[in-house]
Amino acid sequence: MPRVTVHLLRHGEVFNPEGVLYGRLPEFHLSERGRAMAALVADHLRQKADDGAKLVHLVASPLTRAQETAQPSAAALGLVIRTDVRIIEAENHFEGRKVSRHEILRPKNWPYFWNPLRPSWGEPYKQQAARVMEAVHDVRRRALELGGDEAEAVMVSHQLPIWVTRLTAENKPLWHDPRRRECTLASLTSLVFDGEVIADVRYSEPAASLLPGAATTPGA
Repeated sequence: MPRVTVHLLRHGEVFNPEGVLYGRLPEFHLSERGRAMAALVADHLRQKADDGAKLVHLVASPLTRAQETAQPSAAALGLVIRTDVRIIEAENHFEGRKVSRHEILRPKNWPYFWNPLRPSWGEPYKQQAARVMEAVHDVRRRALELGGDEAEAVMVSHQLPIWVTRLTAENKPLWHDPRRRECTLASLTSLVFDGEVIADVRYSEPAASLLPGAATTPGA
């Protein structure tokens, strides 16, 4: 069976001085630290390529922060950024607001918290995982066409869609504590396929040196 690896790359830190849940809002750009994170990832991927990895395909969410994260890697690898709306951030009722205990306890918001397993405040976890996994398989097939056995591809997406896709790949429940997601800024969640089957899931943090002090406000 041909082996293909699809790397799900979370975007770098976003300039978000108000600390709002930015979700799918436009024009949330990378911060200076976020740009440095993107550069570190690009250096990491270029080193992989120099060591023989066949990185042949690059896809990004249409949101600004994902496109900006992809740009240094595109330059480093000589690839064109392809855009796929299926790997966009999750929908969330609280987009554009600060999500605090006070906000959650406001009676008008209670209807959005009736089912945290779904979750009822935003796009269902199953729906997110399904759309991202569909895109992953399309990218896997394209990488195989371009590079053959041992080809690799990169998809720049967002924390929650990446995390629920990983949980799906590992056959784990999708409900989770957001504070326990293993998907830091500019991290790589790598799905290793043998044919069409996920044989392994790997995780790495090429920009780990820049995580201390980075913003922790999630996108969704």
